[in-house]
This record gives sequence, structure tokens and C-alpha cells, in this order.
Amino acid sequence: MIVKMKKYSFLVYHKQYQNFLEEVREAGVLHVIEKTEGIAENDALREKMQLASRVKNTLEQLTIFRDEVATEHDEGNAEKGIEVLSVIEETNRENEALKQKLALSQRETERMKVWGDFDPERIANLSEQNIYLSLFACQPSKYNVEWDNEYETFEIANLGGMKYFAIVHNTPETIVIDAEPVKLNNKNYSQLQEEEDKLKNEIDSINDNLKQIALKDYCHLEKLQDELNNNIDFSRVILSTGSTADDKVKLLEGFCPEAVETSLNELLEKENVFYEVTNPDIDEDIPVQLKNNSFSKLFEPITNLFSLPNYGELDPTPFLAPFFMLFFGLCLGDGGYGLLIWAVATFMKRKAKPDMKGLLSLGQYLGLATVLVGVLTGSVFGIALDQVEWKWLSGVKQYFITQGNFGEDFGGYNPMMIIAVVIGIIQILFGMIVNVLKVNKQHGFKYAAGHLAWVFFIVAMIAYIGLPALGVIMPAIVLYALYAVIGLSVLVILFYNSPGKNIFSNFGSALWNTYNMATGLLGDTLSYIRLFALGLTGSILGGVFNTLAIDLTADANPFIRWIFVLLILLVGHTINFALCLIGAFVHPLRLTFVEFYKNAGFEGGGKAYKPFKKA
Repeated sequence: MIVKMKKYSFLVYHKQYQNFLEEVREAGVLHVIEKTEGIAENDALREKMQLASRVKNTLEQLTIFRDEVATEHDEGNAEKGIEVLSVIEETNRENEALKQKLALSQRETERMKVWGDFDPERIANLSEQNIYLSLFACQPSKYNVEWDNEYETFEIANLGGMKYFAIVHNTPETIVIDAEPVKLNNKNYSQLQEEEDKLKNEIDSINDNLKQIALKDYCHLEKLQDELNNNIDFSRVILSTGSTADDKVKLLEGFCPEAVETSLNELLEKENVFYEVTNPDIDEDIPVQLKNNSFSKLFEPITNLFSLPNYGELDPTPFLAPFFMLFFGLCLGDGGYGLLIWAVATFMKRKAKPDMKGLLSLGQYLGLATVLVGVLTGSVFGIALDQVEWKWLSGVKQYFITQGNFGEDFGGYNPMMIIAVVIGIIQILFGMIVNVLKVNKQHGFKYAAGHLAWVFFIVAMIAYIGLPALGVIMPAIVLYALYAVIGLSVLVILFYNSPGKNIFSNFGSALWNTYNMATGLLGDTLSYIRLFALGLTGSILGGVFNTLAIDLTADANPFIRWIFVLLILLVGHTINFALCLIGAFVHPLRLTFVEFYKNAGFEGGGKAYKPFKKA
């Protein structure tokens, strides 16, 4: 449900304005209408926002060091936070420089590894005795054996697909051959390793220092962040304020949820401020606040993934919630995997932060939906329960919804495929009904009549064609009722789809709408087959890993065999579970955001309600 909003307009004397804003922020219920033209050019606000961004990034960096920090800590100090921020940023710059130096050192150490622990000083002194070394590297296939006859060559190593060798000569002339010359570092391999270890120790020391800062001074950064956010919000409101009467009177506008307007009204009466409360025009940019029951609220993150509804339409969350849960269960399709999701979500929920508990509760519901589908279809960890010879299942095997048990009843088709299509038709029709309610809310019933006629027409045609196909003999009165519904629906569709336009415009629109409806419904309905296909694929792949685990280890030692069986099952089902989990999340989203939203006439584009209040 979308919370009803009231629009507030305030006229406040300029000397009273600062105190008025403080009181409004304390109340924390007014969403201020921002005027962006003054905000982008304000240097002071931009500097505060840049500083807030630096603080936010620093807090995120320090979070990984705060495992030992208690949830309750000392009250922070914003001025101290500025000092801490400067120290951390300087430390980060030093750390980054060391990391770059370490990366160069590691590359050089790896390059010198093949040449070992030579004595740089001794090699440098060889030239005094007219002995010179030229070092080279090339691929073994490109090594020319004539070089052995022409020069004094010594092979150093064959490593990593390269041949390393040295040529000893008694003149300082440069040896030119078709190989890559190598220049020795002034430090040998061991010395470079020592330098690398020293850099690593310096980086570890810096990280230890950052950890101590995180344990001791994190609260100061949090306090600084809160004050910056408050100042930024306050500055935004100031810049969004209009002026009248030679800047003596300040004009401010905003929105407040109807349910909490009493507290704001009481404040305004106490401050003796002139204000006006109106119902906002539907064309205004009204903020949106969702309010749902405990079950539907869990699915609000799903709604937010696409877009908030705009203020003039219906909240799709309670309408998509049961379908999304069912779709997830059908796509995952395995009772064992569902039980695993439920168990993990339940375990993590016990110690999770409050803002994560809603998502984990959603995980519990999705897991239970998957367990239910797995039980109905007889699939648990890839085991087809209708095909196993377990005595305790002998009395229920025939009830699992499978091809073997019910294929003949569904004309030879897999029953889950037919069920997926039926569920799709139900959701499409449900979406069309939601669209009728939305149009009725926005424009009135006469504009919704054409949409409602399509719903009646489709339902009547399904009954007219489907019931006889199922062997149902309809009484004459029912047939006549269907004829009447179909005929009346056709008249509305053809001649009343666009109220206010002439009959020819309506008829032309009807032909185009009929074409779109016919092609769209077919494509939308077929899209729901993915619910069956994904569930079937996951079950089959799980069964394949079960078969591999048993058949590939059949001739092994009994003790060793079970180790390999468990290993194959663990790796195989982990891969299958990960793939199925991705599909079970992505494809229900697709069916929701494409098929359901299209038929429900979802517009979106809503802006979240964000009250002006202290952080």
C-alpha cells in the first residue's frame, strides 16, 4: 500500500526561520521539496558532500578491522574525527606507495630467481680481469646451436618455457644474437627476497595501525559522518527555500504522511507559523512510502530492485509477493535444496543485524516454498522419489506430481508444464485486474471499462473452450451467460476503449489493441514454461551427479569408495545448487518485471519518501 501524503506550504519570518528548521528536523516527518538549481552551484555544500564521501569511504575501509568492536561504544567527537580522517588518509597514501613498491619488488624478485644468489660485487670485478658476461634468454626452440661453437656459452636454467644462458667473452664488445638480453639487478635473489619481506612487514605494520584506529577512533568518524549528513540536509533545505517580501519571509514546501501529520501540526501551532495543508495534485512529484503487512513487507526489496511505484498507482508488492515465492520454489524445484536454504537463513537470522533479518526471513519463506514444491513433485537432492524402491514410500509414490503418475491425465504432457502455464495465465489475468483497479483510481471507471472487458472476454473464452475440452457438459443457461458476457465484452472493447473519442477512433484502436493483446498474451503465457523447465533441469542434473557418484566408484575399495562418493556428491550438488539458485532468483524477477508489470500497467518512477531529520 502507498501511504497517503499531505502537501505542506510554510511562510516563516526570516529571523524565526533557522529555529523553525531545527524544530522541523527534530520532528523528522517532513519530506522537503528540493530545488536543484541552487544546490549544484553552492561551493560550501559541495565541499561538505566531498568530505562526507571521504568519511564514508574511510568508514567502509575500517569496517573489516572492527570484528572486536562492541556494538556499544563511547560517544564520538566530530573535531577528533577530522584529525582521525587526516591520519588515515595519510596512512593510506603511504600504504599505497608501499604496495606499488612491493609489486615492483615482487616482479624483480621473480625475474632474478633464475640467476640465484650471485655476488654482484664479484661479477662487477670480472671486467678488471678482461672477463665479461652477457646474459640471455630465449625459447628453447629458438636456441641456435651454432652459438656454442662461436661463443663460450653456459646454460643456466630451463624454466617456464624459457632457456637462460650466459656467454663469457674477453672483450667489452656487445654480443648481438637473436635472443633477449638480460641485465642483472645490483641485488641477488636472496637480497631481493629480504627487501620484499621488509616491505610486507611495513604494510602489515600499517594495517595493524589501522586496526588500532578502527578499534579506538571509529566512533569519532561516525560522529563526524552524522554531523556532516545533518549539515548537508540542512543546507539542502536552506537552498530549497524561496524568499518573498524582500527576503523577509521564507517559503518552504514539503510532504508529510497523513498518518503522522498530527505531530507536525502540533509543532506548527506551537511555533505560530503560517502553513497550508492540501491534498497534492497527482501530477506533482510526490514522494512514495510503502506500508505493507509483515509478509508483503519482506518482498519490498524485490519491488525496489526495479522501481518504486509512482504516487498515483498501486503498490505492486502485495500482488507480486505470493507469485514470486511460488515461482522461486518451482524454478529451484528440489525439496532438499529448499530445506538447505531455510536452515541457513534460520541459523544466520539468530545473530544477524536488524536490517538483515528481513532478507533472511524472506530466505526462510523462499526455502519453505521450495520444500513444498519438492515434496509435491517428489524431488529431494536429485532423488526422484517416485522411482526409488523404498518401502516407507510405497503408499505415497503414486501421488507425486510427475510424468509417470499423471502424464496420461494431462494428455501425455508433463503435468508440471501444464501447471506452469496455468499459473502464468492466472498471474496475467491477475495483473490485468490490477491494471483495471489502477486506471479506475487514476481516471475513473469509464476509462477502466475497456480493460475490464478484456478480462471478462478472456475468462469467458477460457471457460467456453476449456470446460468442454475437460469433458464438462455445461447447462444451456451457462452457455447463454457466456455468450452474453463475450458479446458485451466485445462491444465494449470495440466501441468504448477510449471514452470521449468517436466510434471510428475507438474501432481503429480496438483492432490495434486486439492484435497486441493476441500476440502479447501468447508470448507472455509461453514465458511461464521456464518455471517447469528450470525445475526439471535442476532435478535431472542433481540425479546425474547422484548416478555418477555411485557408478564411477562401483569397483573401488568400500572404505575409499564412500569417500569419493561423498566428494562427488558434495562438488556436484554444490555446482547444481549454485546454478539453480541463480536461475530461481533471476527468472522469477523476469516474469515479475516483464510479464506481470506489463499486464498490470505498472509505470514506476516513484521517488522514495526521505524525511528531513537528524542522522
